[in-house]
Parts: sequence; C-alpha cells; structure tokens
Amino acid sequence: MGDETTGEFRNYVFGDTIERVSITESLRNAQINHGIENGFKLTEDDLVVHETNHKAQMSTILMIDISHSMILYGEDRITPAKKVAMALAELITTRYPKDTLEIIVFGNDSWRISIQDLPYLQVGPYHTNTVAGLELALDLLRRKRNTNKQIFMITDGKPSCLRLPDGRYYKNSNGLDDYIVNKCYGMAQQARKLHIPITTFMIAQDPYLMKFVEAFTKANQGKAFYTGLKGLGEMIFEDYEQNRKKRIKG
Repeated sequence: MGDETTGEFRNYVFGDTIERVSITESLRNAQINHGIENGFKLTEDDLVVHETNHKAQMSTILMIDISHSMILYGEDRITPAKKVAMALAELITTRYPKDTLEIIVFGNDSWRISIQDLPYLQVGPYHTNTVAGLELALDLLRRKRNTNKQIFMITDGKPSCLRLPDGRYYKNSNGLDDYIVNKCYGMAQQARKLHIPITTFMIAQDPYLMKFVEAFTKANQGKAFYTGLKGLGEMIFEDYEQNRKKRIKG
C-alpha cells in the first residue's frame, strides 16, 4: 500500500508527481490570485498537492514447524502450512509491496528459506527447537530499520529441543520440560521488550500444549489462535490485516 493522504495541502515543489496535485484546490487558487476577467490563468505558484504521510512498512517473520509431528498419525500438517505461507507471500507482494516477509523453518535447528523453496519443504526426523526459531527471527528483525515488526509462528507441538553452548542437543519429548519451556518464555519476553508481538497458530489442541501457548503468549503479550488446518489461512490473513491497521498509522 502506498502513501496515504492526510487531508491537508501544501505548495507544489519540483519533483512532486502530477497525481498528487489537487486540481480543485489549484484551480481555486488560480481564480483567487489572477481573477477570471482577462481569461483564465494558472501558474506553478497556484499549484498545491495533497500532503501525505509515508506509510511505514511492516516486517513479518513467518516461522514454520518442520518437526516430525507435522506428519504424524496420518495427518499431513506441513502441506497446508506451506500453502498458507505461499498465499501470505502473494498477499504481501501484491497488496503491500513495501512490506517484507521472511520464512524461517525450525526443527532441531532453525534456518531461513526462500519463498521459491516453499513448495519443496519437507518435514524431517526432528524435535521442536522453538528457541532456535525465535532467536533467528529476532536476529533478522533487529536488522530492519522500520519500527513495525511481527512474528507469526505455525506449530503443532511443544518445544522439545535446545542446542547447548557446547553444540550438543538437549532433547526431551516427554511432556513439557521446564528447562526448555522457560527458555521459550524468556525469548517471548525478549521479543516483547523489542516491541515485537508474536502470534502463535497452534494447529493441535492438546490441553498441555494449550497451557504452554497461553503462558508463552502472556509472556510476549501477543496473540494465539487454536485452529484446525482448514481455517489456518483465513486466520493468518485476517490477523495480518488487523495488525497492519493497528500498528501502522497513516
């Protein structure tokens, strides 16, 4: 979306585009300044343009869980997630070309992928290192100069993995591991201090997962949606639009 008018006018200056010239106000100025007795006259000094506010861009990181649970129990959760990511990319590039979208996947580790690689994304024999995904997301967003930033996270499982300082992996697939989830809460709080809201789309509805997401969301003061796969796209698009209206002031 481009710059938005404020309802105010200012004098034309060299370099202003013709589309921004207010024809009505400029003609009115010409009549006031020169009269119409000796024929109509319009000069550059009569021209005024619509004053605009530059609409700051929104930088979004979309995190996609690629742990093994995304294809467990005969349910393919990764394909809908990929389709939503591609549709979100299409929405942003066509409707909000000043916005940016970067895709992060997270399993045992986390890395960035291009939008062009989304159709080929595969689930791996991974645990869920949510902390690694959040660390990478915050690192990327810190480099963005605009002030409007957000993280969307699509996941179906609990955090179950961390990478220790010595490079080894700490893994626990049994329930909610306090050591791992507390690291996640710490990342959520860190994002909050940076004014980066996290919206979690939990595509599974186990009670203990919801308990984790609720605490995580509270730590970040973000939002959470508990959705089936069919409603995932609509929820993400609606939330993207609402976040833009709320965080980007014209």
